[in-house]
Amino acid sequence: MGKKTMISLRKRVALVIGLLLSLSLMAFSGLPAAAQEISPDHLKLARQYVDMTDKAGIYEGTLVQTAIHTAQTILTQNPGLSTPINTAIEKVLADYKTRKGELFDQFARVYALNFSVDELKQIIAFYQTDVGKKLTASNRSINGDLQKVMQLFDANLQPEFYAKVRAELKSAGYSV
Repeated sequence: MGKKTMISLRKRVALVIGLLLSLSLMAFSGLPAAAQEISPDHLKLARQYVDMTDKAGIYEGTLVQTAIHTAQTILTQNPGLSTPINTAIEKVLADYKTRKGELFDQFARVYALNFSVDELKQIIAFYQTDVGKKLTASNRSINGDLQKVMQLFDANLQPEFYAKVRAELKSAGYSV
């Protein structure tokens, strides 16, 4: 690519990034006002739903995965510190385990922003039925199966997508 083409490309990229940032700021500018309009009863219902459907242990699983990743990263750089690393991780995990409620309160806020009090009551009533209880109990294994399907899709999508983009560019006369 020539110098002018690179400068033009950089300007376009900068313009697109600026546009995307502006759009995202506009999209989220109304959230604080909406977030303040949620009544305590509305939040309580939303939190009830979050607590009812927390059968997969998302928070705990995320903590464990983060702890494992952190241990592996630090151990790679400091192989002789296995015991102190494990002790530090246990201490930090203990702190984070007490903070699940904070995250779930935020989840509840998201549900309260998206569902009315009446809708949340209906959702909760459904989850108290036998079918709702079965769905809740099955979600962990179903989510695991869905994740496997998504991983396979992604593994196939990336090379296929790449090949199709290259073919499009080639048909347009570009050599990539």
